[in-house]
Amino acid sequence: MRNGIVLFTSDRGITPARLAVAAEERGFDTIYVPEHTHIPVRRDALHPTGGEELPDDRYLRTLDPWVSLATCAAVTTTIGLSTAVALPVESDPITLAKTLATLDHLSGGRVTIGAGFGWNTDELTDHHVPAEKRRTVLKEYLEAMRALWTQEEASYDGQFVSFGPSWAYPKPPQGRIPVIIGAGAGPKTFDWIAANADGWMTTPTTTDVAANADKLRKVWADAGREGQPDVRILVAKRPTEEDFADWMGAGASELIWGVPDSDESAVLTYLDKMAARLGLSA
Repeated sequence: MRNGIVLFTSDRGITPARLAVAAEERGFDTIYVPEHTHIPVRRDALHPTGGEELPDDRYLRTLDPWVSLATCAAVTTTIGLSTAVALPVESDPITLAKTLATLDHLSGGRVTIGAGFGWNTDELTDHHVPAEKRRTVLKEYLEAMRALWTQEEASYDGQFVSFGPSWAYPKPPQGRIPVIIGAGAGPKTFDWIAANADGWMTTPTTTDVAANADKLRKVWADAGREGQPDVRILVAKRPTEEDFADWMGAGASELIWGVPDSDESAVLTYLDKMAARLGLSA
């Protein structure tokens, strides 16, 4: 399994670019950052933990993910660039397609999109995304962006996205940008992934990953998809031997380890310890 890191970016602590350099030097494979455009003060949506209050104030302070990853791309050469998770439906799809294709082009094809449906429905509402339609909106956004990335004269006609024949360059170097959906396990999510995405990223509360990955693979095969879905594990606690066995049984491609948004010295010390524990080397 590969090893990635996720930084809950904020306007304090280590910068994404400095962390990306340090992570690449220590043998980590991917850097992930999150996305929230804003947090409405009045909020009806519960946090995924079930609480009315946010766990901390970083949700209010997150940096733009694509600007953050662009700074990472500029100072690294191999580390993958991804999100855990981005919210594509909070951007204009034509503009976002351009941003992602540009980042992928300039980084040499290192971008993967970790996308979510959006738990904060109040945030989505401000972007004119109906909460009950957010999966449909994301489906259309991805279809429209893929058209722009792959077709000489792209067009799309949907309920939430529509544009006539258009030219759009650059195209992603690998011909596509993989999309991994970060969401809780369940039939609805797995059906959606099999129809629209390239894989699944667990949530911090996901359990029985191997059993759920088996369910996803069955849905994937039943949908006529070739190959296997990409399964990535968001590590939310110090794992046990049983956890590693579960993740191996799931056929996970990557473990995603969190790092604190502390000052540079503290983060680099933390990263050194993590790299040593995982047996990584530059």
